[in-house]
Amino acid sequence: MTMDDVPLDDKVKRTRDLLSSFYSQDSSQTSVPTNSTSRFATLDTINTTSFDADQYMNLLVQKSNLEGLLQRHVEMAAEIKNLDTDLQMLVYENYNKFISATDTIKRMKNNIVGMEVNMEQLLDKIMSVQSRSDGVNTSLFEKREHIEKLHRTRNLLRKVQFIYDLPTTLGKCIKSEAYGDAVRFYTGAMPIFKAYGDSSFQDCKKASEEVMAVIINKLQDKVSSDSESIQARAEAVMLLKKLDFPVENLKSKLLEKLEQFLEELDLFVEIKVASEDHHESTSQGNETDSISPIHEVPTREFVEAVHAYHVIFPDSEQHLVKLVHDLTTRHFEAAKQQIQEQISSAKLLNRLRFIWTDVLLIDDVLPEAGIQDFAFEAARVALKQYVTSSFSHLLQEISDTLLQIQKDGTGQEHPLKVALEASRNVLLQGSTKVLSDIRHLLDDDLGLVLKLRDILISWVQEGFQSFFRQLNDLLVLLSGKNVSTAQEQFLTERVQADKVPAGLVLVIAELSVFIERDAISRITEEIGSSLSGGGPTFVPAEVRHTFRSAGEKFLLRYINMRSQRISILMKKRLSTPNWIKHKEPREVHMFVDLFLQELKAVGSEVKQVLPHGLTRKHSRTESNGSTSSSRGNTLRDNRTNTNRARSQLLETHLAKLFKQKMEIFTKVDHTQESVVMTIVKLCLKSLQEFVRLHTFNRSGFQQIQLDMQYLRITLKDSAEDEAAVEFLLDEVIVASAERCLDPCPLEPAILDRLVQAKLAKTVDQETAAS
Repeated sequence: MTMDDVPLDDKVKRTRDLLSSFYSQDSSQTSVPTNSTSRFATLDTINTTSFDADQYMNLLVQKSNLEGLLQRHVEMAAEIKNLDTDLQMLVYENYNKFISATDTIKRMKNNIVGMEVNMEQLLDKIMSVQSRSDGVNTSLFEKREHIEKLHRTRNLLRKVQFIYDLPTTLGKCIKSEAYGDAVRFYTGAMPIFKAYGDSSFQDCKKASEEVMAVIINKLQDKVSSDSESIQARAEAVMLLKKLDFPVENLKSKLLEKLEQFLEELDLFVEIKVASEDHHESTSQGNETDSISPIHEVPTREFVEAVHAYHVIFPDSEQHLVKLVHDLTTRHFEAAKQQIQEQISSAKLLNRLRFIWTDVLLIDDVLPEAGIQDFAFEAARVALKQYVTSSFSHLLQEISDTLLQIQKDGTGQEHPLKVALEASRNVLLQGSTKVLSDIRHLLDDDLGLVLKLRDILISWVQEGFQSFFRQLNDLLVLLSGKNVSTAQEQFLTERVQADKVPAGLVLVIAELSVFIERDAISRITEEIGSSLSGGGPTFVPAEVRHTFRSAGEKFLLRYINMRSQRISILMKKRLSTPNWIKHKEPREVHMFVDLFLQELKAVGSEVKQVLPHGLTRKHSRTESNGSTSSSRGNTLRDNRTNTNRARSQLLETHLAKLFKQKMEIFTKVDHTQESVVMTIVKLCLKSLQEFVRLHTFNRSGFQQIQLDMQYLRITLKDSAEDEAAVEFLLDEVIVASAERCLDPCPLEPAILDRLVQAKLAKTVDQETAAS
């Protein structure tokens, strides 16, 4: 086994142990106690200084068999060989160092040979200097003692002179109002007055006390004076305290002055903030500039006064904490007031920067108040109010925009279109402005806002989620659907009387579709690009689902409102005359014109708001047959037998229902054609039901036939589903025939002549109006 066969880690460990044992100066550090070795003997003790060969062999024989002993013999032979090799390498490596050390020792020995002579000469010179120094000290000793005595006498005379001149000096301090120097001089002379005030310096003490009494009165007046600054008052209290004057009675007065100073500071801050806001609104400067030093001057004076008060009255911490908390609360209350007035983010930052500057100044001198934590909590409330107020303002703007339809819609050519575009713009621009304002707050390095960054982002995302819920509730409220008692007053105040314009409901329906299809995607993208961090609290899918359902409900609400209005007109038309005594029809009834006018108004509204749909007109095929012609023939063939005619009409009607299987009412789309068609179908269906409630004579039946024929022609070009319209018109005729005592229809020629006359009259009226 060679050196190459030994693992590298074992070789390095062995070399390190050899070097350690070679250079070790304390063999006891690596040795193991004998009693420990005997008690806890192992095969690893071969590398220690307390190695016992016999004990090792006994242990080895006990633990190993013959094959293991032979293997251990081979290993130990290899280790011995390796150790010899390592030792030789160690000697070779240190040989040059041994030679160099030997040469160095030789040179040191040669250099020390002449050093003893030089040291003896130096010692002689030092002894000579010491003897001469002792001689000089002996000769000057008496003179030095005399000089020191004279110096002490001179200092004593100065002190005596100062005591005699003290009343005059104090008087000069009064004239120059240097009360601090006066107190310092008097307190410095107090030890002498206490020792000799009743004997040698009795007159000086008495005169000084009289002057100090005047100074104490002046200091008291200074504390109570309104013209003095709070810092000067605090200094006066400090001086009185040094004179052992009882200042507890001045504590409440000074605290009252601090509170008064607080009000003045608060007023100054309001004026300064207002001026800063005006400057920012009239200039294009950087809005994040540092606070003007002019603001820091009164604040710093207040802070220094608080600090001085705290030093003078150490037990006044509770009062001072309440005082600075009151200052911060006033600042934030003013900020909240501005937030209610729709303050901009720049002005809010300016206000918060003023507050934070004051907080940092106060925290330096009164850390016990915990003013930073107090300010953070107040800022949390203020910023939460700011976010809530921003969304409330946006909601109010959308509401005002929609309500303009009723206020001044009649004065505009396309009021619904204008209102829809305006509400869309308000929604998108308002949302962008909210995000921009929050981004402006977050981009600033103000510590008061940075600590609330994540929660502010969460508030904004939660605010958007809540905003769209509230917007949905607002749209439901403005549409007049499911209005509660509490909301009825709001609706009455915002919408004239208790009437909700149908056009407003149509705009609300299309706005809901816009929110679901377009606005949510844009706002989601802007939130992702503007705000990073916070929790994913805005759920676009939920909002889309809400407004998808709302859009359908509002559109049906509009259709129902328009259909109900027309149905009331039809019901009134059918309820007014006595159909049993109805005269022979001469022209189309006026209610048809009113019906067409309502449909024209509906068309005008939907054209402003809804897009065109796919062009598809469903016409009746000849296979379905002509209801009017077949019934006309049936009626003409059965004039002599009314009951038989009615029976055959009923049979024909039932056969037709099973034959056509026509789907009248389908899903309503957000298109012009679909909405108008649905209203027409509903109105004609209502007309059919109203007809079933009356009994007609022949003339009454013929009047209904004439009116329906005119509608058949006028609705033909505008109807998307012509087949359904004709079917419903036929249904009205059939219903009137079923309720007629003598269902004899008009002759086709007479019917055509009356319809053409009405069409010509209508054309003339339109020409004259244009």
